[in-house]
Amino acid sequence: MPDGSLGSPLPLHRGRGAVSNPPNRFERARTDAFDDGWGTLAATLADLPPLATSLTRDAARSALSWNDSPDIGFDRSVNPYKGCEHGCIYCYARPTHAWIGLSPGLDFESRLMFKPEVASLLEKEISKPGYVPRPIALGSNTDPYQPVERTLGLTRQVLEVLDRFSHPVTIVTKSAGVLRDMDILTRMAARNLVQVCLSVTTLDNRLARIMEPRAATPLRRLTAMHELSRAGIPVGVLAAPMIPGVNDAELEKVLDAAHAHGARAAGYVLLRLPLEIRQMFEDWLNAHMPDRAARVLALIRETRAGKTYDPRFGLRQTGTGPYADMLARRFAVAVKRLGMDQARENGSLDCSRFAVPAAEERQLVLL
Repeated sequence: MPDGSLGSPLPLHRGRGAVSNPPNRFERARTDAFDDGWGTLAATLADLPPLATSLTRDAARSALSWNDSPDIGFDRSVNPYKGCEHGCIYCYARPTHAWIGLSPGLDFESRLMFKPEVASLLEKEISKPGYVPRPIALGSNTDPYQPVERTLGLTRQVLEVLDRFSHPVTIVTKSAGVLRDMDILTRMAARNLVQVCLSVTTLDNRLARIMEPRAATPLRRLTAMHELSRAGIPVGVLAAPMIPGVNDAELEKVLDAAHAHGARAAGYVLLRLPLEIRQMFEDWLNAHMPDRAARVLALIRETRAGKTYDPRFGLRQTGTGPYADMLARRFAVAVKRLGMDQARENGSLDCSRFAVPAAEERQLVLL
């Protein structure tokens, strides 16, 4: 692929977020597009056809993923899918595709893996003697309601298990597809077992289309908030990521709109550019915003002690320096004005209701 330097032309796949497919960092060999003098490479790459999505079965042996990070408010999660068709260029989960031998670029959003046994695996894990329930995060790595969920329904199967076990769960999504499961979510909300958070990055449809091309439109996400709230399901908004010079000016507008549509909790995250995401994001900037790419990158470095990313715990979500501090103050003032809690209070969900159903009931469900 081209090197992504400022102003260099990059091929664009319609409906995809990434404009590059960087090599797997664990592989020694790599390939690069090269014009040998005939002058045909640019023309060949100028109008690429739509990139189809492929699905591969993931023979996972467990459903729960565990973490001890001090930066996030949960210690366990379930991800029915690896990779995400939403194609958000900034997605922090992109580098995980390198673990399965694929690229964090276009591969991440077009070559997906799914876990067909995720629900049965989860049931076995939370049925084990000694299991101590705490809220499970659904959608911590990739979106549980990405387009493929419409046909596979793995997220709904997970929710059905959690509902029967009265196990608390938090959901983060960019999709209005969460409304499909209103029946389960309403039952769980009545027992204080669920919180749903819609991620809203921008209210600008044009910006959303190039930044997160296959996610629901901003208005659809706000409408989903309204429907969830009206049904009595606790809903919040995650204004993330805030990208200096791109969408950070919208922070208050996003929070105001979410509050007007029923969100009563809020959070934000400053853009993170770990590993391959740095170059991919630069490629994207140069392709879509060449006039301000240099300025955006300079602002990002201001929030990361002169670098494009600072991985230190306690800092990687919010950054440092005057620009990051101002963003944090703006968020705090807006949240206070709106009366919204600053954190998603996972601890407020009821873990005391958890109970393993009788063996006979679990067998009937399997049948």
